[in-house]
Amino acid sequence: MVNVELTFDTARFDLVAIHAFLTTSYWARGIPRDTVDKAIAGSLCIGALVDGKQIGLARLVTDRATFAYLADVYVLPQHRRQGVSKRMLRQLFAHPDVQGLRRMMLATRDAHDLYRTFGFSPLAAPARFMERHDPDVYGAAPSGAA
Repeated sequence: MVNVELTFDTARFDLVAIHAFLTTSYWARGIPRDTVDKAIAGSLCIGALVDGKQIGLARLVTDRATFAYLADVYVLPQHRRQGVSKRMLRQLFAHPDVQGLRRMMLATRDAHDLYRTFGFSPLAAPARFMERHDPDVYGAAPSGAA
């Protein structure tokens, strides 16, 4: 097994590598680099590194008091099935800034089993939740453009 280092130090993150992965993901296809930079700067993130190279990320958007939304969880394909995502999430959820939160949420297409191990479940009252979703936002022309 490869020695994977986990860090909350975003100064050690390879933003180029993170952007390269996210821009091809099903949930953030085409995301602009500056959007990735802003998202990481405004979130509690944990990165997975091997020999200093970025191989994974998990990002928690949170007010650090009552709520958090888990996003952008990934491990590069060649490092999957080694427990990296579980290690990242275990450390992220143990972080002192997210203890005592009333609610954590996420959306996933295919990792339900992973998140169930951390206590996530389908919405108990889905009729209470609403969303405003623009799946084409990264492909849209900037505002003011003709």
